[in-house]
Amino acid sequence: MTAALTRREHDLLGDRDVPADAYWGIHTLRATENFAITGTPISAYPHLIDALAAVKEAAALANEELGLLAPEKAAAIVAACREIRAGDLHDQFVVDVVQGGAGTSTNMNANEVVANRALELLGHDRGQYRHLHPNEDVNLGQSTNDVYPTAVKIATVFAVRGLLKAMAVLQDAFARKAVEFRDVLKMGRTQLQDAVPMTLGQEFSAYAVMLDEDRSRLAEAVELIHEINLGATAIGTGLNAPAGYAEAARRRLSEITGLPLVTAANLVEATQDCGAFVQMSGVLKRIAVKLSKSCNDLRLLSSGPRAGLGEINLPPVQAGSSIMPGKVNPVIPEVVNQVAFEVIGNDVAITMAAEAGQLQLNAFEPIILHSLSESITHLRNACVTLAERCVAGITANTDKLRATVENSIGLVTALNPHIGYAAATDIAKEALTTGRGVAELVLEKGLLPAATLADLLRPEIVAGNGAPTV
Repeated sequence: MTAALTRREHDLLGDRDVPADAYWGIHTLRATENFAITGTPISAYPHLIDALAAVKEAAALANEELGLLAPEKAAAIVAACREIRAGDLHDQFVVDVVQGGAGTSTNMNANEVVANRALELLGHDRGQYRHLHPNEDVNLGQSTNDVYPTAVKIATVFAVRGLLKAMAVLQDAFARKAVEFRDVLKMGRTQLQDAVPMTLGQEFSAYAVMLDEDRSRLAEAVELIHEINLGATAIGTGLNAPAGYAEAARRRLSEITGLPLVTAANLVEATQDCGAFVQMSGVLKRIAVKLSKSCNDLRLLSSGPRAGLGEINLPPVQAGSSIMPGKVNPVIPEVVNQVAFEVIGNDVAITMAAEAGQLQLNAFEPIILHSLSESITHLRNACVTLAERCVAGITANTDKLRATVENSIGLVTALNPHIGYAAATDIAKEALTTGRGVAELVLEKGLLPAATLADLLRPEIVAGNGAPTV
């Protein structure tokens, strides 16, 4: 006898056949038909799937504690959720990440997968919802409008941890180069014009410090994400959730996730407000902008090899041209630049989605989730790639850098206290007119002994402090 290939399920719109081996059901089926948008299913975001399972587990435990859910049903739901959080059944979360309905399709996908796995654990076939129902049991005391944003916040917290670690890897890579280049003298530039001498170590130290600052800002922003609205149900009034449910569910969810979650003081406000996501996105944009600026510098400093600045060498990682033999391009900084552009664009999308909320609910949190997740994931990958494939292998063209300092008009600023303003002005004018080096002219005119000039050109003297601050 051949096993049935489908099972019949029913919803508001009628009956549909669902693949018999699917853990998802009719609501998920309709969502996959309605939202063929990105081609990216929610399973592409494992932190979100784990968070959804954690919320469902916490809700089941709270409902059992309050006497609303039979112990055997609660146990089956909890067991199913724990399997999902262990990595099982993620392939059953098939709805498109970008969807209408404020995340309802995502919540229903989770309800159906948990319910059908729980049914199996109770000894029933998938789809036999009279024994355990996706809405009446798995979704008991809940609404998409409190489940979805709570899950998104938990997923974001865990995703940000990965980004923070990646930023630390990149910061350390820049810091190591700052120490390695602490005695490498070079010209600083403002507005792409010669300014005053500095060390290459100081330059790389600045990149490390920028990352350190942004890690602090990101850690601050993620604290706001720990406030949840679980228990708010549809609009924040807690309709259909009994007294004590919100606190019980929050407590259970904190135990499951290990996060210090807090229930929002005003659940009506929390259900419609996306301010924490806007804040997070703004910090991600800040990181992207500064990271892109650093990559711009790396590309500029390594430009050449003959006709550009050529002050540093980026490690060659691939051939650069299909037509120009020997060409090597700064492809790693370039890809990080592009990630930054994407993050900035995502910030605009998140801003508009948060603004577009109306009355008691924001229906556009799916695009907020998608945009936040892409920004966090891609920034994390970009930081590790930049650290390992580029920064770690950077070398300095030390002789060229020092020659540039000695030939630069900007050197007179450093010598001004020792030869006087008038003499420094004359030296600068003659160097500019003749193309000769400042140090060369100072020695020729006898303004300083060679030993004194050499001492003044030591990195720790001319650059103020050769030991970079990281």
